[in-house]
Amino acid sequence: MKKSIVALAFGTFALGIAEFVIMGILGNLAEELSVSITDAGHLISAYATGVAVGAPTLIILRRMPLKNILVLLAGMILGGNLLTSLAPNYWCMMAARFLSGLPHGAYFGVGAIVAQRLADEGHQARAVSVMVAGMTVATIVGVPVGTFLSDNVSWRVTFGLVALSAAVTLVFVHLWVPQVGKVESEGFKSQFRFLRNLAPWLILSGVFFGQTGLYCWYSYIDPLLTKVSGFAVDDLSWLMALAGLGMFTGNIVSGRFADRYSAGMVSGAIAAVMIPVMGLVYVFAGYGWVSACLMFLGTAGLFGIGGPLQYLIVKYSKGGEMLGAAGIQIAFNVGNAVAAAIGGWTINVTHSYRTPALAGIPLLVVSAVALYCLYRRYERGTKEA
Repeated sequence: MKKSIVALAFGTFALGIAEFVIMGILGNLAEELSVSITDAGHLISAYATGVAVGAPTLIILRRMPLKNILVLLAGMILGGNLLTSLAPNYWCMMAARFLSGLPHGAYFGVGAIVAQRLADEGHQARAVSVMVAGMTVATIVGVPVGTFLSDNVSWRVTFGLVALSAAVTLVFVHLWVPQVGKVESEGFKSQFRFLRNLAPWLILSGVFFGQTGLYCWYSYIDPLLTKVSGFAVDDLSWLMALAGLGMFTGNIVSGRFADRYSAGMVSGAIAAVMIPVMGLVYVFAGYGWVSACLMFLGTAGLFGIGGPLQYLIVKYSKGGEMLGAAGIQIAFNVGNAVAAAIGGWTINVTHSYRTPALAGIPLLVVSAVALYCLYRRYERGTKEA
């Protein structure tokens, strides 16, 4: 694998810890910051809101060389997570989480374009999946380590680890990623022209509803595993590693299938499979090992749906690739923010950590339908199916 694409993956590794570690340390944060679990869940939404606000800034930066944008964004990841690690109270941490989310979507957006330009012909989807794999490796290694550090030292050290990872990214991108030029642009308005077509809207819908459907459940995986499934808090480190292994598996497998078959069909099929999986999560949440296995399947679906679509949005946003790449990150993370709110609301109403899984099922249905329509209208017959 080209070391330039590996350098991109270091950035998604840092972002993966920043985004996902909070699910495994939500209880610690709530206790130390003197807030409820559902209030601590708003820190997930703050990060996701930062992503949604920061991603469209790519339009402003469109005249810069893509490598220069990546270096700038790596510096922002470093600064935002350093501030998070130093936050003195809940509201300061809320602000720091928002700031640390600003470069997230932009980095993935630019990284997806750069990875495709660096990839060998016919392996573009796989190259993007390798870049995204940095995030899944973070969930296997970084998130469990961060959870362990939070449980045994302090959550501040955890976010310090993210800042260190971002510093390494900055150096590697500078040294290993070649200049691949800029994104061609015919002006500000031309960036939005691709939105006249239905295809990008179906992709964004598939991402938004698929992510939201699964994140309703995953946002509160910490209390579900410890208060319902019967695992001890000390078990969360290896459980987060198992969840990360699911993400890694789903991302790599879906990327390989997307290069061979239609990306929309692959993502839509995974969204459809996740519907009964969420039902099983609700039914078997009280059975520890069954719950853990279902978590593996659910997290595999989480990245299995989104990985191929990250490649596909660039294909269907000609002339506005940076906006398209940013838009899918907005869909990802607004979905995460909405999911945390929906999941928290169902917990408050039902007083059960099982019910967020059920709340996600109708959203997954919408995702599967949107992606099936994408496949039927735009992709059927374009690859072996």
